[in-house]
Amino acid sequence: MPDRSQAQPHHVPQNPSDRIALIVVKTLRFFADTFFARRYGHRAVVLETVAAVPGMVGGMLVHLKSLRRMSDDRGWIHTLLEEAENERMHLMVFATIAKPNALERLLVLLVQGAFFNSFFVLYLLAPKTAHRVVGYLEEEAVVSYTHYLEEIDAGRHPNIPAPQIAIDYWKLPAEATLRDVVLVTRADEAKHRDVNHRFADILAGDRPGAKPAEA
Repeated sequence: MPDRSQAQPHHVPQNPSDRIALIVVKTLRFFADTFFARRYGHRAVVLETVAAVPGMVGGMLVHLKSLRRMSDDRGWIHTLLEEAENERMHLMVFATIAKPNALERLLVLLVQGAFFNSFFVLYLLAPKTAHRVVGYLEEEAVVSYTHYLEEIDAGRHPNIPAPQIAIDYWKLPAEATLRDVVLVTRADEAKHRDVNHRFADILAGDRPGAKPAEA
């Protein structure tokens, strides 16, 4: 699998909407860093619980819009729901690895509930900003998984065997390790980053003829 982690490492904010999106994500990053520090497996569990929300919300709202307007969705619904499913599988994998405790499971419930409702309203009112938020979230995810790799490579985190669920999902070799899992997860996040930034560009009119399939 090609490593796309540096394909579009950072989208420079172009307008107030972009800057607001970046501030929101940097604020979330601050709290994640404060709470989890270098516990990257546990951070991944909460991160993926949140990351699986936007695709489902966006896919649902685009689906309803397509029904109301009786118009083609240009492939957006499939792309967004596929993203949500991919992020859900990330969660299943890292929950197997990190084994979140009761406090972390409670945190997941609280964060997911708050984020779902906030993102739902944001997507209704400003879908471009919503996709930009996701693009920046995925940028931070790539950074987090890169740090995770550095911890593994430095020997500060054990490079345990990959769980069977990860081997089956990504079709990894039987001898795959945690490092392989983090690499493929980071590549997925980089893809979602690029797709959501492109969606935001399309909604802003920067790519009026573009389709999601091109991302």
